[in-house]
Amino acid sequence: MTPTLHTKRLVLEPYVPEDEDGFVALFQDARVSRYMGDGPSPEVDDRALFGRIFTKVYAQNLFEVWAVRRDGEYVGHAEIKPTETVGGHEIIYALAPAAWGSGLGTELAEAIVAYGFETLRLSEVFATVAAENLVSLAVLGKIGFRHVRDIEEDDGGTTRVLARSL
Repeated sequence: MTPTLHTKRLVLEPYVPEDEDGFVALFQDARVSRYMGDGPSPEVDDRALFGRIFTKVYAQNLFEVWAVRRDGEYVGHAEIKPTETVGGHEIIYALAPAAWGSGLGTELAEAIVAYGFETLRLSEVFATVAAENLVSLAVLGKIGFRHVRDIEEDDGGTTRVLARSL
């Protein structure tokens, strides 16, 4: 069962069905989705992805995924999950543009990493970031992530694999 986490300004809690529109709006925002997965997806795909959080991820207890709230309002998405790409657990997070520039990304990333170390007892946590996503690279660098390797993508882009050790 996904636990609720608290930071100074954020609450990370399991999604509820009423979060669907906020989730879809976040993933449909091109400023956010351009750096997620293969980029923007059709709305129907994002709605299906939201449904799988309940029917697959939570139902099978596959990994932790959270709705991120500030002052009770949905402002983002977070997860930590094992992935073959990095050979360990990867953190994933996204904030709505209205929440950018106030240090919430750093606060959110730190909370997920702390969960990985303290609760999951991991000795290392990974992140994958598009090479052109300089803001996320800076956030992760600020909290102790180091560059491990690059992945050359089929579309010609580069993904940076970062790691932080306990």
